[in-house]
Amino acid sequence: MNSPASNFDELDLFVWEGKADILDRIARCMASFDVEVVRADGMPPPPTNGGAALRPSVAIISVTVIDSGGLAHATEMLQGMPVIWVAAGSRERDSRTYPPEYLHVLPYDFTCAELRTMVAKLVRQLRAREVAPQAPDVLVAHSEAMKALLAEVSAFADCDHSVLVRGETGVGKERIAQQLHLGHERYGKGAFVAVNCGAIPDGLFESLFFGHTKGSFTGAVHAHRGYFEQATGGTLFLDEIGDLPRYQQVKLLRVLEDNAVTRLGATAPVRVDFRLVAATNRNLREMVASGEFRADLFYRLAVIELHVPSLEERGEIDKIAIFKALLTNVLGEELEALGETPHWLSDAVAETYFPGNVRQLRNLAERVGVIARQLHSWDQNLIQRAIALTRGTPAPATSAERNGMNGNGGGGFIDGSADRKGWNSSERNRIIAALEINDWKRQDTAQHLGISRKVLWEKMRKYQILDGEPGIPEEQ
Repeated sequence: MNSPASNFDELDLFVWEGKADILDRIARCMASFDVEVVRADGMPPPPTNGGAALRPSVAIISVTVIDSGGLAHATEMLQGMPVIWVAAGSRERDSRTYPPEYLHVLPYDFTCAELRTMVAKLVRQLRAREVAPQAPDVLVAHSEAMKALLAEVSAFADCDHSVLVRGETGVGKERIAQQLHLGHERYGKGAFVAVNCGAIPDGLFESLFFGHTKGSFTGAVHAHRGYFEQATGGTLFLDEIGDLPRYQQVKLLRVLEDNAVTRLGATAPVRVDFRLVAATNRNLREMVASGEFRADLFYRLAVIELHVPSLEERGEIDKIAIFKALLTNVLGEELEALGETPHWLSDAVAETYFPGNVRQLRNLAERVGVIARQLHSWDQNLIQRAIALTRGTPAPATSAERNGMNGNGGGGFIDGSADRKGWNSSERNRIIAALEINDWKRQDTAQHLGISRKVLWEKMRKYQILDGEPGIPEEQ
C-alpha cells in the first residue's frame, strides 16, 4: 500500500470554511506534506486544462457555506473536484438543503488522522479516474499487489513444475493459469485444457479424465481421449481442485506419479506429458489437517504457490481500470459517442466492495453498459440503482426525492458525522492495531482477528477506519 505522503504529492486543498473556523486546523494537519491549503471563499476559479485542474485538487466545504449562500460560488469552482463536507451535526439535520453529492463527511471536531485518511482516499480516486481504458484481454496491473503477482508469473512460467494458484472466487485465477501456459516455451505451444473439478458428475471421473475405448461401456460408441491425453504437450488446468473427492484425488496422484493413463476398456497404458496448474479458493492446508485433502497430492500440486489478490487488495485504480475495460467490451464503438466515463461513476465503482471480485464487477459493467447503450446516455438515476443492487443496499431515490433524504447516493459511503458516541473504542483500536501488524492487508488481518473479510470490512466502515492510516503522524 502506498503511504499517505505519496498520495499528497503536489496536492491543492480548496477550503470553503463559511462561518466555521477550520482553515487553520486543516493547514496544521497537512503542514508536513507537499500540500497547498487555499481559502476558496470568494476567490476566482483556479486555472484548468480542458476543464480539469492543473494539479490534483480536493475541496473541503463547511456546511455553513450552505446557510451563508456561498454554495453557488463553490459549485461553480468545483470543476470535478471530490468534496469533503465538514458538518457540526448529523446529516439528517436540515437534510433538505444538502446537495446530492453530500457523500464524504467529516465531523466538525475531526482529527488530523481522519482528515488525512479521507483526503488520501479521494486522491487515490482522482488518480484512478485518469487511467486510460485497456483492452479486455490485457491484464490490469497498476497495483503493487498485482505487479508482484505478474512478476512471479513471469519468473515461474517457463518451468515444468506444478503450480497452485490461490485466491477468492472471481479474482481471475484462470487468467493467471493462461499466462503461465503462454509463458512456457514448450508446453505453451500445446493445448490449454481447463477443467472445473467441482462440476464433474459422479461416476464419470474415469471416463472424462482417463478416456475410454469404443464399446467399453453402454453408450461408448466412439473412443474418447480423456483430459490427461488432451492436455499432453500443453497445460492441464484443474480449477476448484479443493472440491475433488478423496477417492478421485488418489487417482490424480497416481497419474502425476506415473505420467501414464489407461483408458477404460484398454489394457495398455498411454504416456502423458503435461504441465499441471491447479486453482482453489479454499485453504488446502486446513483441508489437509482435517483429512479432507490428501497431503501427498497437496505437496505435488503446490511446488509453486501463487496468490491472486482480491479487488480490495488491488485498490481503486485497478478497480476502475478493469471496469473501464469491461465497459469498453460491452459498449464497443458506442462508447465514443457517449463520451468519457463520468467521474461520479468511477468514484462509485471505487467506493464499492465487490465480494465476488472481477466476476461481480463484470456483472456491474454489463448492467451499466446496457443502460448507457439503450438510453444513449449515462443516466445517473438508473446507473445508481444498478450500483445499489450490486452493493446489496436499497436503491437511491430519484433526483426529486433525493432532496428530502440523507443524500448518501445509495449507501456504501462513509459518513464522518455519524454518532461516534456509540463506538466501541477498544474494538476500534484493536482493529487498527491488527491492521498495522498485518501491513493493512485485510485478508491477513481478518484471519488474525478470527473474523471474515466481510465482517472486517463492515467494522472498518462502522468505525470509519480508512485505508491509508498507517504511518500517519499523530495529532499536530
